[in-house]
Amino acid sequence: MSDALIKDILKRSRVIAVVGLSHKPERASFRVARFLQGKGYRVIGVNPGLAGQEMFGETVVPDLASLPDGVDMVDIFRRSEAVGPVVDAALADIPSLKTIWMQLGVVNDAAAEKASTAGVDVVMDRCPAIEYPRLFGGLPVLPVG
Repeated sequence: MSDALIKDILKRSRVIAVVGLSHKPERASFRVARFLQGKGYRVIGVNPGLAGQEMFGETVVPDLASLPDGVDMVDIFRRSEAVGPVVDAALADIPSLKTIWMQLGVVNDAAAEKASTAGVDVVMDRCPAIEYPRLFGGLPVLPVG
């Protein structure tokens, strides 16, 4: 994945669904979502355990089918082996989808191939809250621990 493509993805994306968003500030999904929202992205959490709660000015939804129209990117905070069904749902339920982003440590080649074949860009094993400052300047959100 080239820096130019990652930069293009971060420039063109406006609405990001964060699958596995946590309400705990010490969790990476919370910190990354807060960072992205602070950079002007609309961030919508996807977590059945938090559905109906408000986070970052948006109502958390239980699944990808419940997202409002206009989601550009799905940022996945799930184990690599759990990514396949998430990508399947994203491809089926989000007509505006342009990017699947798998977080640090998350790699699923089969799911990536399926998304790529459908014309969706795929980023694996990277974090937008690290890539954004690296490519545009500023301080990254680093993992805790």
